Amino acid sequence: MRILPWAAATLPLSSHASGSLVERGQQGDGAATIWATPHDSYSSSVGVLGCKIDTNRVAYWPQPVDCDGICVQVEYQDRRVHLLRIDQSTGAHDMSYDAWNYLYTGYSATERPTAGGAVEMKYRNVDASECRALLRTDGHKLPLSAANSMNFVAACLQRPDSWVANNYVALNIADAVCTLGVDEQCRLDWPGSNQPTCPHVLGRLVALKDRHVYNIEYPTGKSVLAGSGASSSRAGGDDKGASPRLSPPARPVLAVLAFVSLHIVS
Repeated sequence: MRILPWAAATLPLSSHASGSLVERGQQGDGAATIWATPHDSYSSSVGVLGCKIDTNRVAYWPQPVDCDGICVQVEYQDRRVHLLRIDQSTGAHDMSYDAWNYLYTGYSATERPTAGGAVEMKYRNVDASECRALLRTDGHKLPLSAANSMNFVAACLQRPDSWVANNYVALNIADAVCTLGVDEQCRLDWPGSNQPTCPHVLGRLVALKDRHVYNIEYPTGKSVLAGSGASSSRAGGDDKGASPRLSPPARPVLAVLAFVSLHIVS
């Protein structure tokens, strides 16, 4: 979880909360109760490429990413969404801000952004086919970084009947937010090799254009180009007219550099 200490105060927690944002035991219908929190910066611990999926529908759960349990359904009141479970949190049940906002309010975060903290919701694991629409690749395969996902791929290939083992594609893109690499498919000669071969050099660090990943900023609902801090007036789309801005972590670094430079000069 990365957004909340102050925002949680705007939304009262249920008196039934156990004191931590962890899931309760499963119910008779296979659902478990969680305290869901919004997350506004795409990432993937197994190297799923954000430019090839719907990054507004991602689950950041405490459990390790699994070769089969890649898709979850989350419900709140009469609304539900399907989420790709492709990253691991440090303990919270985070989800993409847009998904959280829709479940909580019925509106996209780009339409009516809402601030808030943990909300009691239900989730269940569902078949990976339920998340097909979130995968924007030929055959709706899971798009993985050929340079950085091979440990995960190898673990899944050792379970040959698992969903990931039969439904992944390795691409020569170096980072999850698709800023470096070449958008081309690579081939893995498993088990003879654990390193894919690509038309270009594997892990080639060249700027990748026109494969942008956008985050929906909490709590403004603005679309922000991932990896640059540049915001866009269009949600999830064109970055024309975007103006660069410093992300919060950069400001203290610049302050320290300015302080050191001042003392060197004096």
